[in-house]
Amino acid sequence: MSDEKQFTIESYLEYIRNRKLMGSKCKDCGVTYVPVRKLCSECNSTKMEWVEMSGKGELAAFTSITVGTPYFVERGYDRKNPYCFSVIKLDEGPMISAQLVGVEESKPETIEIGTPLKVTFLESEVKGETKVDLGFEPA
Repeated sequence: MSDEKQFTIESYLEYIRNRKLMGSKCKDCGVTYVPVRKLCSECNSTKMEWVEMSGKGELAAFTSITVGTPYFVERGYDRKNPYCFSVIKLDEGPMISAQLVGVEESKPETIEIGTPLKVTFLESEVKGETKVDLGFEPA
């Protein structure tokens, strides 16, 4: 998939708001990046293209957070209602961090590294505005 959007975090987040997980792929060496990069750190090429990710991967690491940032506190997370933040190894190769949902956040011992995951887009109301964030859940 090709697109004329610039390779910026703003463009990447716009895709997230539109419920698409996109990355940039080097046209010279084929390395894929998520979030996007303008410059390939493998071969230093600037010949990048937008590619849509499958949204599939596996859990590489996670943590259960009980004292969150003001954004997560505003969304109702606290010591009694923790959330999980994770690192996912996408099927296409890159690793990405996102909120992990659909698991027992208060029982991290039940969450297993290597669990197959799929992308989900998390909606929340923040100051009267709908915000869409990247998340992953068990496949």
